[in-house]
Amino acid sequence: MILGITGSFGTGKSTVARMFSRHGFRVIDVDKVYSILTKPHKKIYNEIKKEFGSGIILKNKNINRNRLKRIVFNDSKKLKKLNAMTHPLIFKEVKKIIKEIKSKDENADIALDIPLLIESRFKYPVDKIIVVKCSEKIQIKRIKQKKKKYSDREISQIIKSQMPMKEKIKHADFVVDNSWSLKNTKKQVRRIVVNLKS
Repeated sequence: MILGITGSFGTGKSTVARMFSRHGFRVIDVDKVYSILTKPHKKIYNEIKKEFGSGIILKNKNINRNRLKRIVFNDSKKLKKLNAMTHPLIFKEVKKIIKEIKSKDENADIALDIPLLIESRFKYPVDKIIVVKCSEKIQIKRIKQKKKKYSDREISQIIKSQMPMKEKIKHADFVVDNSWSLKNTKKQVRRIVVNLKS
């Protein structure tokens, strides 16, 4: 079984993905795949640098992802351009990783920790979709804790640039409400695992 675990920035999808890993799921962090694919020696790196300028490049030559986010979350056309450049490569690499896992264990359960699963029009080979949600108040609080350099206006812009949670939930097979304690979230994950394996 392949699960697609998605949500919005700050809702805690990676936390939920780690909980599934404790139930035997092999987690593929699609955000990490993106990071690897955009390293300085990769082809897409030069394309991103050419499109968005050398201002997004750090002294160590890596892409300043926070600066790039600020650019694209304030300009929907640039966000679409970045996604068009990177998504095909990410999709190809994720499929390759899935194939490698399955070649070693064809019965392996896999969970994709993936921000833009629904926005990518379901191109990823998932059997079930899990949407992780929380209240916007908690979402903003978590983003502030994680990304201390972001202003309230920037956080608001990021949330507005993403698909509304109500829309994501329409496509979910399961919803995890991560508004409460970790203990509560673990219980919800456990119930989903039992449901999936029954």
